[in-house]
Amino acid sequence: MDSGAPKLDDPVAVDETTALLASDGSAGRLDQRFDGRDPEWLAARNAALLRKIDLSLIPFLVTMYLLNFLDRTNLAQARQGTLEKDLGMSGTNFNLATSVFFVGYLMMQLPSNMAITRLPPSRYLSAAMTLWGVVSTCNAAVHNFPGLVVVRFLLGFVEAPFFPGAVFLMSSWYTRAELTQRISWLYSGAALANMFGGLLGAAILGGLEGVLGIAGWRWLFLIEGTATVLVALMSGFVLPDYPHTTRWLSEEERAFAAWRLLKDINETSKKRSTSALEGLKMALKDYRLYIFLPLQHANQLTQTFQYFFPAIVGTLNFGPIVTLWLTVPIWFVTFLVSVFVTWTSSKANDRSGHIIILMLIACLGNVIFTLTTGTGPRFFAMFLMPMGSMASYQIVVSWVANSFPTPPAKRSATIAICNMLGNSASIYGSYMYPSSDAPRYFKGGVANIFICLAVAALALILRVVHQRENRRLEQADAAAEQTPDGVEDEPSNRRPAGFRYIC
Repeated sequence: MDSGAPKLDDPVAVDETTALLASDGSAGRLDQRFDGRDPEWLAARNAALLRKIDLSLIPFLVTMYLLNFLDRTNLAQARQGTLEKDLGMSGTNFNLATSVFFVGYLMMQLPSNMAITRLPPSRYLSAAMTLWGVVSTCNAAVHNFPGLVVVRFLLGFVEAPFFPGAVFLMSSWYTRAELTQRISWLYSGAALANMFGGLLGAAILGGLEGVLGIAGWRWLFLIEGTATVLVALMSGFVLPDYPHTTRWLSEEERAFAAWRLLKDINETSKKRSTSALEGLKMALKDYRLYIFLPLQHANQLTQTFQYFFPAIVGTLNFGPIVTLWLTVPIWFVTFLVSVFVTWTSSKANDRSGHIIILMLIACLGNVIFTLTTGTGPRFFAMFLMPMGSMASYQIVVSWVANSFPTPPAKRSATIAICNMLGNSASIYGSYMYPSSDAPRYFKGGVANIFICLAVAALALILRVVHQRENRRLEQADAAAEQTPDGVEDEPSNRRPAGFRYIC
């Protein structure tokens, strides 16, 4: 710690810092203390704190989400082995096994995310990961199709808490401007999971088939599920909870972390005064929720091809193992594009413009894929489809999180609702690419063309809505210029003066 660093004025327990900020006027004293420092000092202290938070929070969250997505999608890699033959699957059985995962996923998501505001997130997410790792490993033990359906349903049930919980945890540490890029790093785990899924699938199916009398696809589930459990056990000791309860931050760092959030969106003002049920009611009364819902739902629908991606790439007429290798560069490029566009989105403070452009790229990919039969053009289209749909989705998710900033209970409920109903798209989207439609998958491709255009249109509508809301906030700021408590944005919710929605 720098010798010239300021100290807290009040000799209070560190874990009471957040409560004091909200209840006894300490926020004002901390404002005076930190606002009195020169901008260079604040920037240096902020950068140092962010590095500390990033190193402690992001690597494990990304690794956890990578394994979360890998355990969700590895059924597609297992399909390239003898899975369907061994379990007697035919027709749309694979589509059902894919779809039923999301039934369990949706049933658990809202209750789990409402509970996370009342439990230590680190332990909660670690426990959920341990459970899904164990369930994922159980895929290796099934011997018939009904058994696979049961395991897939349970897997969705225990995977549900992670992604919305991780987004909520990050939104309790980062300002709105910082959150977008961190969600990008988190969601990059999806593209990395698909990339490593191809690598591991090719290596395991090609190298362990029949070893010890065990089919290659069973080895796939055993190895990946065991890795998940090991990482889950470690994450419980590494992940932090909230700034005011984190022991590896100094007393001053905890206060500075709380002050940063207070400065940005008055994060801590209602932390302890709004129940989960009240937060849910507040979320349901916000009309913008009903625009974000179809936006995230449709955007999720444009990505359902990824659960069949090895089969789609297989239409290029290479063997199963080569097909898995061919998926690797596609997902690596998608990962790079995702990180880049989310960085530019954060720098430009723009969401809708990026989503619109990315959706048009995905639309072009679907047009080429649907209308051509040449190997080169179709392989090129297979790059454009995930580049547009997956890169835009992480921007949508972060846009939801920082468009409903306070109180945390409302934000948590909103994230859960949007993820729950957004992911419901995968229940029926899993039937967009039946094997009978190969090799062109015309119905799914044409449907995705129009869905991509719908997502772009909804992003444009939200841009107009937020511009209108910002004009209203500007008028409220002018009318309440002398009010110290902030600007009344909604009857149940206050916004600090100067707050603006991101467009």
